[in-house]
Amino acid sequence: PPFGLAEIRAAIPKHCWVKDPWRSMSYVLRDVVVVLGLAAAAARVDSWLVWPLYWAAQGTMFWALFVLGHDCGHGSFSSNAKLNSVVGHILHSSILVPYHGWRISHRTHHQNHGHVEKDESWQPLSERLYNSLDYMTKKLRFTMPFPMLAFPLYLFARSPGKKGSHFNPSSDLFQPNEKKDVITSTASWLAMVGILAGLTFVMGPLKMLKLYAVPYVIFVMWLDFVTYLHHHGHEDKLPWYRGKEWSYLRGGLTTLDRDYGWINNVHHDIGTHVIHHLFPQIPHYHLVEATEAAKPVLGKYYKEPEKSAPLPFHLLGVLAKSLNSDHYVSDTGDVVYYQTDLKTSSSAQSSD
Repeated sequence: PPFGLAEIRAAIPKHCWVKDPWRSMSYVLRDVVVVLGLAAAAARVDSWLVWPLYWAAQGTMFWALFVLGHDCGHGSFSSNAKLNSVVGHILHSSILVPYHGWRISHRTHHQNHGHVEKDESWQPLSERLYNSLDYMTKKLRFTMPFPMLAFPLYLFARSPGKKGSHFNPSSDLFQPNEKKDVITSTASWLAMVGILAGLTFVMGPLKMLKLYAVPYVIFVMWLDFVTYLHHHGHEDKLPWYRGKEWSYLRGGLTTLDRDYGWINNVHHDIGTHVIHHLFPQIPHYHLVEATEAAKPVLGKYYKEPEKSAPLPFHLLGVLAKSLNSDHYVSDTGDVVYYQTDLKTSSSAQSSD
């Protein structure tokens, strides 16, 4: 691109970089009150007419809690590292995410976005690795709804071709000086598992299934849905880089903004993803303004998202199309694009 990070940074108003811990905590309070209110109301009514509505709403709120914990991990929640850690642990442990383990791997994702081998989240499979997978693994990876249930597996075993666990302090994901942090987060995760087990014993497995387990699955689907579409599915094929062709800026510009309609406010504008990827220290409540300010600098390198209806059902088609065609990239070349395996492609199968 004919501009650098400095030019983008200079275009963003100074107040967009200011972190307000009180404002950040107000969002935490808002979301926690909604989560508890939804649970109390659903438990009180206890009707099968209401439970599906509760699952959709509460699963979305679990996702909102995750986004606030994500901001803690980036340090955009506040300038106080202890506050970020405490709030991040509470929010992420409550939805069974190991805070530091995920924070560290997500940092790796941001530092290497758009790099074929070094990216950490939804990075493409090389043709060689893709061809080494058995047929069933390929189908699970690219057939709905299975890719939208991948996050728990990723936490335990990472992505195909990579080893390690977000719970194991000796994993390749972590540096030796990060072991204590990982142990702390794994202990917090285990404590939450213990709390859920105790609640299941007291309230019964069916009640906990309805109150917590189903919303947790909806949350996982939201997370995989949003994170996948921020790096896949544009009408123009987006490049992935290797070697000298990769740079932090070029990788960041392959990310995509998405419009989620009414959900934008609920999940804290995480859809404004390009500026977030380039400057993850900007608080979420300034991302929309920062993006508007940066657009004149980004020019054609910014891909305007399709406007959403109140609910982003249009993105389901985008997701299905991408899963049907974005299968692997070439083993060679420093600028590569997704290619399609016609044997895996459902459209190819349906035409046989």
